[in-house]
Amino acid sequence: MSALAVARSSFATSLVRYRRSWGLWLLLLVAPVSARYWIAGKDAASAAIVVNGKAPVLTSAVVGLSLGVILSTVLLPVIFIYLRSNTTRRQPWQIEETTAASRVAIGFGRFGADSAVLAAVLAALTLAGCLLAWVIGAVDGVRPLDIALSLCLIAAPALTGVAAVRAVCDSLPLTRGALGEVGFLILWIVSITVSALSSMLDRGFIAAMLDFSGFVRPIIHTLPDDALQIITIGRSPVTADRIAIDVNSGLLSASYVASRLLWAGWALALVALAGVVYRPHRPGRRWSVRDRIAARFAAGPPPPAQADAAPARAVSMPWLGVLIAEFRLIGRGRAWRLLALVVALAGLFGDFSRVIAPALVLLLIFGACAQAGRSEPRALLALTRTLPCPPMLRRLAFVVAGIAWSLTMALPAIVKAMVAGSFEPLAIASMAGAIVATVAITLSTWARSAVAARLILLIAWYAWITAS
Repeated sequence: MSALAVARSSFATSLVRYRRSWGLWLLLLVAPVSARYWIAGKDAASAAIVVNGKAPVLTSAVVGLSLGVILSTVLLPVIFIYLRSNTTRRQPWQIEETTAASRVAIGFGRFGADSAVLAAVLAALTLAGCLLAWVIGAVDGVRPLDIALSLCLIAAPALTGVAAVRAVCDSLPLTRGALGEVGFLILWIVSITVSALSSMLDRGFIAAMLDFSGFVRPIIHTLPDDALQIITIGRSPVTADRIAIDVNSGLLSASYVASRLLWAGWALALVALAGVVYRPHRPGRRWSVRDRIAARFAAGPPPPAQADAAPARAVSMPWLGVLIAEFRLIGRGRAWRLLALVVALAGLFGDFSRVIAPALVLLLIFGACAQAGRSEPRALLALTRTLPCPPMLRRLAFVVAGIAWSLTMALPAIVKAMVAGSFEPLAIASMAGAIVATVAITLSTWARSAVAARLILLIAWYAWITAS
C-alpha cells in the first residue's frame, strides 16, 4: 500500500470518528463563547487587548485580532486537551503496529483530520466575530475578510503547532500519559513568555519568528518605538482613551507572513519527526485492587424467571412509561446528569438570566437533540410504529420530558425567586424547555438526524447570549 493511500485512509477514518463525537460541538462553542465574554463594546471598562492601559479602537481587524489572541494564547490548553481526549484517542495500534504501513503517512493522515477540525473552529469563530462586530458596533462596520485575515494569520499556525505537539506526544511511550500534558504546559508558558519578550526586539524576521502566539507583531508594527510600554492580554481594565492600531499593516508585512508560514512548516516537520521516532505500545498486565474486590463480592446468578408473574403496573398507563423513558434518555449518561446537578446547584447562588439559564439551555440542547436523533431514523420508525404507543404520542412525551428537565435544573433558582416574589425563572425555564424540545423533535423528524436541530439551536443560543 502506498504512503498516499495510507495517509488518505487514516485521514478519512479519523474524520469520520470526529463527526460522530459530541465533543466536537463543545469545541466549536468554546472559542465563540469565550470571545463573547472577553471582547466588550466601545464604551466598556475592559478589553481583551490593552496597550499602555488603553484599548484599541474597535475595527473589524481589531475584532479578528482579539479573537486570534484569545485562541492562540488562552485557549490553546483547551485545544490540546480536546485533541488528547476526543474519540480518536483510542487507536487500533494492535493492528497498525503489526503492519508495514508507514507511521509517517498515518501521522500525516491524523494530523490532516486534526487540522480540518481546527479549521472548522476558525470558521465558527469567524462567524462569531462578524456577529460580535455587528453587536458591539465596529467603527468601520462588519468586514468579514478583515476578521478572517487577522484571525487566521494569528491563530492558524499556533493551532497546527498544537496538533503537531500532540502527534509527538502520542508517538513516545514516555509522553503518552501525564508527562505529555506537563510538557505541553511548559511549552505553552514558554511560548507566551517569549512572544511577550519579542516586543522589545527590533521589527524584523527574528522578532517575528519568536512571536509564536502571533499577537505582538500586528500590535506594535505601526506604533512608535518609544510609545510601547506594556501589552496586556485578557479582560483587563482600560482608561477612557483609545489607541489606533493598523492591524492589517502588521499582518501583511513580509517578515510576519514569512514567519507564520515557517511556523506552519515547522508543524509539518514535527509530524514527520513523530512518525520517524514512533515507538510501539507495550501492553502490560494490570493489577487492580478494585477489580479484585469486585470479583470477591460479585453477585451470583439471577433467580429464574417466573412465567406466571403479574404484569408491571406501567403497562396499564403506557403514556406514563413513555414519558419516564424519554425523561431518562434525554438525561442519558453520568456526565450529563452531573452537569445538570451542577447547573441546578449554581441556581442557588448565580444570576439566573445571565449565567444559569444559558448553561441550562446549552445542556438541554445536547441532551434533547441526541435523544431526538436517536429516536427518529427512518429504519427505527418502521419498528416503533408497530408498538402500542404511536409515534406522535412519543414525540409529545418528548416535549413534556424536555420541559420537565428544564424545570428540574432550574428548580432551586425557581424556589429562590418565588420566595422573593418573582416568577421570572419559572417562565424562562418553561419557555426554554418547550422551545428546545419542540425544535429538536421537529427538525429531527424532518431531517432524520440530530445535526440540523443541534446546529440551528446552537446558533440561536449563541445569538441569544450575545444579545443579552
